[in-house]
Amino acid sequence: MAESRETRSALHESLGFGLGLRHVHLRDVLEGSHDVQWFEALTENYLGLPGVGPGPSLERLLSVREKYPVVLHGVSLSIGGTDPLDASYLQSVKKLIDLVEPAWVSDHLCWTGVHGRNSHDLLPMPYTRDVVRHVAARIQKVQESWRKPLLIENVSSYVEFPESEMTEWEFVSEVVKSAGCSLLLDVNNVYVSSRNHSFAADSYLKGIPWDKVVQMHLAGHTDRGDLVIDTHDQPVRDEVWALFAEAIRRAPQAATMVEWDADIPPLKIVEAELMKARKIHAQVNRADSSAVLL
Repeated sequence: MAESRETRSALHESLGFGLGLRHVHLRDVLEGSHDVQWFEALTENYLGLPGVGPGPSLERLLSVREKYPVVLHGVSLSIGGTDPLDASYLQSVKKLIDLVEPAWVSDHLCWTGVHGRNSHDLLPMPYTRDVVRHVAARIQKVQESWRKPLLIENVSSYVEFPESEMTEWEFVSEVVKSAGCSLLLDVNNVYVSSRNHSFAADSYLKGIPWDKVVQMHLAGHTDRGDLVIDTHDQPVRDEVWALFAEAIRRAPQAATMVEWDADIPPLKIVEAELMKARKIHAQVNRADSSAVLL
């Protein structure tokens, strides 16, 4: 799907500061007792069971959508997989897109299964030119099917492939360029992978196409010293906040959100994390404005 002028305009009109929509926060979200500008909904939570349908979960999502912008974020596209794209899944997501009318749809730059079996994990790929071509062609098919912009997200990883011909950030850049899609930059994932694979997170930030970064993710992780795990079960760490400040300097227009998926606290606590992001964004903008004036 070629990007129209309207699509490019919509993607570059930032939604501002949002949160991942979680069931435990739904009442507070609908009551409006917060300062959150938009919400990201996990696609698979609203597809329902085969032959049953989505049920009340979709009704609740549509209630949120009446009040706030929503984006859809999936975990099952398996864009890097070798199995054919799942036509039934694509059709189900297209129906959801038509109902929710999200600003955009995102999924992960990974594979999730093989031979029809889902691992329920976001698995990394070898960073080769052949894989770039494979993934880019599949992204183009998805965008044509959904008639909606697709953002791909960098994943955290814990293994590397000896077949890789380039760095992760070079791979991400080549996929985005070849597919004609946009990027959801997970800042926490950059940090997690940099620790696990001993590369400089700053090098990652310097190497990606910032004009394609539409959204950023922030989340907490578990640091075990020799292994860092993307757990999404605690506040964002200082090292990730520092990296976010550098990222937002390069893409101030990007919509920013906080993920918290396990041991989920009350909405006000998660919202406080989002307000930290908002404060850092404002500080970076003020500093950059002052530098320009000088």
